[in-house]
Amino acid sequence: MADHHITDPRYEDFQVQDLGARLTTFEQLITLITHFVPAIAAVSLLVGGIGVLNIMLVSVTDRTREIGTRKAIGASDSAILGQFIIEAMALAGLGGLIGVVLGVGLILLTKLLIPYLGTTGFLSSFDPVLAASPIAVAFVISLAIGLLAGGYPAWRAAQLNPIEALRYE
Repeated sequence: MADHHITDPRYEDFQVQDLGARLTTFEQLITLITHFVPAIAAVSLLVGGIGVLNIMLVSVTDRTREIGTRKAIGASDSAILGQFIIEAMALAGLGGLIGVVLGVGLILLTKLLIPYLGTTGFLSSFDPVLAASPIAVAFVISLAIGLLAGGYPAWRAAQLNPIEALRYE
């Protein structure tokens, strides 16, 4: 310290760093991200499911007279149930398809831009992978969300009394 003319040890003009400590910090950051991303995805799925549920409840309410007419001319509860389940799954499936297209597009765009962003550092070894199985899983999960979120509104539509439904304004 005398060679560097430092009178107060709090103000040293050099540091000694252990790369092992940096590696540990980086591993902790990766672990945090690994746990944080699925939590955000779960919240997104929950919000999407609630959105599908609300849309389907509004659809059932708006089409009460139609449901009453269909039941009055002989439509079974299972036909009404199936109609609304299919509509909910189509709605969620369309959302899943849009998400898959955006995700695949983002990966392809990233693959195109990486060579222009530099060949040193982290990006030099970064190679996004596009695989069919995660895409299929994401789409199936969106259909499952539609099935789960559309179940209650579909059941509610199937349980409507045709006479009461025809009176609905």
